[in-house]
Amino acid sequence: MTMLDSYITSFLDYLLKELNYSSKTIKTYSQSLKVFKKYLTINKLNFFHLTKEEALKYKAYLIKEGLDNKTSSLDLSTVRSFYNYLLEIKRVEDNPFFQMKNPKVEKKLPNFLKPSETNSILKSPLNTPLEIRNLFIIVFLYATGVRVSELCNIKLEDMDFKEYTIKVLGKGSKERIVYFKALPETLKNKYLNETRKELLNGEFSPYLIINNKGKQLSPRSVELIVKKYALQNNIKSKVTPHTLRHTYATDLLNNGADIRSVGEMLGHESLSTTQIYTHVTSERLKEVYNKTHPHAK
Repeated sequence: MTMLDSYITSFLDYLLKELNYSSKTIKTYSQSLKVFKKYLTINKLNFFHLTKEEALKYKAYLIKEGLDNKTSSLDLSTVRSFYNYLLEIKRVEDNPFFQMKNPKVEKKLPNFLKPSETNSILKSPLNTPLEIRNLFIIVFLYATGVRVSELCNIKLEDMDFKEYTIKVLGKGSKERIVYFKALPETLKNKYLNETRKELLNGEFSPYLIINNKGKQLSPRSVELIVKKYALQNNIKSKVTPHTLRHTYATDLLNNGADIRSVGEMLGHESLSTTQIYTHVTSERLKEVYNKTHPHAK
């Protein structure tokens, strides 16, 4: 293992254990740093003493390689974060990628469900313990707007059933309060008081969501459950747990919630991240206007 490999491993370990980054994000960062390492090796550059000019050449290299702006931007952000880490542990004196602008990434409108599609899924059958658990997962994602990784890490002790709040540990180990009063009482009680106990089968688990062996459910399993229910209800667009998060945000805004409050509930660090939803709600308002104004038809 080279010295660079050692520091990359240390950095990824720091992201995982100290900042609570998901394994999916760690994998993405690792891939970006492999690209960076390859570039350094080919050009015989010392990562300890990389200049700003050499950093700019790396940016040009990524673009020249034909990577789209989103991938190039991600690669640069990863390397910038890596150098911030090296600065923090005092292994370098400055960050050559500091203040370097990433290639502009066009923000795509988030995919979300129409009310009819949401209602269709929410009316799925509840004949078996797994069907009850699966619908509870889908309704929970829509009612709270949590990320799939956050859902899988929620413990019963994190939930306040009197105040209908949950302490959620989000990105960067940042804690926030999430509300779940929109979760139907009958489904909640059925899952918690009956179904979950059946799945545990006498075992113990601190986690809210468990698999059929009473163990913590994985984000991948949740993704497959959501996909299955979307297909069963003939929803043509791609539906993921994040789609339900987008639907949660869009429906809140369409029903009068202010954008700052929605951003806080989603755990966004900046308002600009939440503003993508204003495009969605604007399109909805435009559609309503065109359909209802007598002179716009």
